[in-house]
Amino acid sequence: MSWLFLLLGVLAEATSHVALKATDSFTNPLPSAVVILGHITAFLFLAQAMKNIPVGVVHASWTGLAIALVTVLSSVIYKQHIDIKVWIGMAIIAVGVAVINLAGVSHHH
Repeated sequence: MSWLFLLLGVLAEATSHVALKATDSFTNPLPSAVVILGHITAFLFLAQAMKNIPVGVVHASWTGLAIALVTVLSSVIYKQHIDIKVWIGMAIIAVGVAVINLAGVSHHH
């Protein structure tokens, strides 16, 4: 269940960051609310994930996956051109997250 909380935290964080562009410096109320609620939701889910997964693993997985998801979403939603070098960087991040999670790190406190 902790891994589900982690993934939900990633989704909330990525949604929040993508909505940040639409806030127009927090003058647009709906995207601004999405940003604020997204961050609160992300931290609530991450706190739940940290009950059974080490903090370092949660943080590394959360940031790596969120970076990749924000990049993909921004390229789709905002039609932002993403250079091949950026995609290579995203692949490296994904490999890093996989290595961290497959390294046999104990998930017990």
